[in-house]
Amino acid sequence: MRMIPRISRHSLVAGLAATALAVAGAVAATVGAVPAHAATCSAGYVGLTFDDGPSNDHTPALLSALKQNGLKATLFNEGQFAVAFPAQVQAEVAAGMSIGDHTYDHPDLTTLSQAQVDSEVSRTQTAIASAGGGTPKLFRPPYGATNATVKAVEAKYGLTEIIWNIDSQDWNGASVAQIVQANSQLTNGQVILMHEWPANTLTAIPQIAQVLASHNLCAGMISPQTGRAVAPSGGGTGGGTTGSCTATLSAGSSGNGWYNLNVAVTGSTAWTVTVNMVAPSVVASTWNVNATWPSQYVMKAMPNGSGNNWGFTVTTNGTTARPTATCSTG
Repeated sequence: MRMIPRISRHSLVAGLAATALAVAGAVAATVGAVPAHAATCSAGYVGLTFDDGPSNDHTPALLSALKQNGLKATLFNEGQFAVAFPAQVQAEVAAGMSIGDHTYDHPDLTTLSQAQVDSEVSRTQTAIASAGGGTPKLFRPPYGATNATVKAVEAKYGLTEIIWNIDSQDWNGASVAQIVQANSQLTNGQVILMHEWPANTLTAIPQIAQVLASHNLCAGMISPQTGRAVAPSGGGTGGGTTGSCTATLSAGSSGNGWYNLNVAVTGSTAWTVTVNMVAPSVVASTWNVNATWPSQYVMKAMPNGSGNNWGFTVTTNGTTARPTATCSTG
């Protein structure tokens, strides 16, 4: 699929505003647990991808939003920007993201000779590796434009070509709602095209996390073997894993319009659990944990000295969809 050339790829993105969560009133406990409905990735994994980085203008905000919302992603970097902003390549790795090759300066490869295509790919492989991003195994041709020549060069460097199943149209002025709607169409294994520079994409990330959670989908990584989204390395079920800890959710007591979820963290005593609520449900209260809210429907929980078992009360506001949780260390 071809796209029109990008405009204002490195325009300034407005900062993501943190929204404080209004804490609901206390709710009375009811004895008798509801059937277990732990938040899992039961519907599978999807591949969130962001093209055209890295940059000082956009990459830090993108990484912050992804981490705050417990999302993994694959970032297709251009070689010229990896050379210009090596610290951002290192930040992408530190944030646990995957890095792919998106050519050196974003030409339509189908208009180039094989030698020119080879140069675009090889220089980017070197640039990303030299910046500390490792040697990419995934490659995305600009505009999705590919042919036999491009595929021959990909094979030479052991690269798997990744196009996309869904185009978010963020490069074409899509609104926040349209970007979220595009993500809502994802099914297990599928990949969506997004970019790091549109302001609306950054703003959409918390809602993307919510809509995936409502579909029991998790953001995974893209397999070089199949080109499809799979569970992140080290991932598990019954909760979420990032690094070396796991957060497992289990159902507790419940009542009219509310329920409790118990959380057990294993693998570390220095952890952060990111809980993604499904709007319009909200967290009403917590116990045995320090909690903050980067946005209205995202809670970040950290130890408060009470150990690794804690929990929270959810006010449903009419939804039966349960939240998901991911755990990271450090």
